[in-house]
Amino acid sequence: MTISRRTLIKATGITAASVAAPLKLAYGQNAEFTFKYANNQPPQHPMNVRAKEAVEAIKKETNGRMDIQLFPSNQLGSDTDTLSQLRSGGVEMFNLSGLILSTLVTPAALNGLGFAFPNYDTVWKAMDGDVGAYIRAQIAKANLHTLDRIWDNGFRQTTSSTKPINSPADLEGFKIRVPVSPMWTSMFKAFGSSPISINASEMYTALQTKVADGQENPFAVISNFKLYEVQKYCSLTNHMWDGFWTLINRRAWDRLPPDVRDIVTKHINAAAVKERVDVAANEATLQKDLTAKGIVFNSPNTAPFRDKLRSAGFYAEWKGKFGDEAWAVMEKYTGKLG
Repeated sequence: MTISRRTLIKATGITAASVAAPLKLAYGQNAEFTFKYANNQPPQHPMNVRAKEAVEAIKKETNGRMDIQLFPSNQLGSDTDTLSQLRSGGVEMFNLSGLILSTLVTPAALNGLGFAFPNYDTVWKAMDGDVGAYIRAQIAKANLHTLDRIWDNGFRQTTSSTKPINSPADLEGFKIRVPVSPMWTSMFKAFGSSPISINASEMYTALQTKVADGQENPFAVISNFKLYEVQKYCSLTNHMWDGFWTLINRRAWDRLPPDVRDIVTKHINAAAVKERVDVAANEATLQKDLTAKGIVFNSPNTAPFRDKLRSAGFYAEWKGKFGDEAWAVMEKYTGKLG
């Protein structure tokens, strides 16, 4: 049976004009305010799951006045590119690691100091307290607004194809892949390691070909990059913690009415707190999964690692870079670092 075009149009109620017309994008179509909201995590990451819930709640509570569109997985460009777009106003919102943001705002890397935070309890007291407030004040000087609840990117662990890392001595001469960042390089040099700065896209190959014997990352990265195929041991060093700040272009933020700003702040902050719980739950599951895939875990005493960094001058070096005020705020939560 052949259905004519005229019959189809009559049955569906579609007009001939609408058939000929191009599709319109839904982005901000009827909204009074529209934001692009970018991040570098895949859609299934808890950050995007919770952010999606938040932007839907924001749209509903503002009766459609505020439309925030999510762009996960670096869809709008690399972290560096997107940060540039955020500053120029091409992107209005961006979740970014403090360690990467430190290329623009040095104190944003404060929370990533090696072996500074002993546990999550200390992390959240610091980041929801004076350390977070200090960092946000410095970010504000770069003409960016920052929401006050940081998202979790997890503690970083050390993996190896040759041996478990039980003490600082095990890191001497150890060829370890690190991100292209001064803090990582200086920390592992302080341990007497041989840090090799390699982009994440080349990490698996570097480990497979023994350019590096080990690397360090949160569980999610170890799993997603299938590093269990080229690594045998995972030492729970918890040597660095990092999170994602929600950054907003200052001009775009100031254009929003106070009531809309309040609604955005409420829902995005709540989403960040929920994401923290999700990440913690995922960590336990991921460790079990990685064990099943052959990874051998060990839990070293981290106090000697901090002592080694202190005696090697690592903390003194970064105190000089961050400044006395930042250091004093950090030590309120971590205790004496160096």
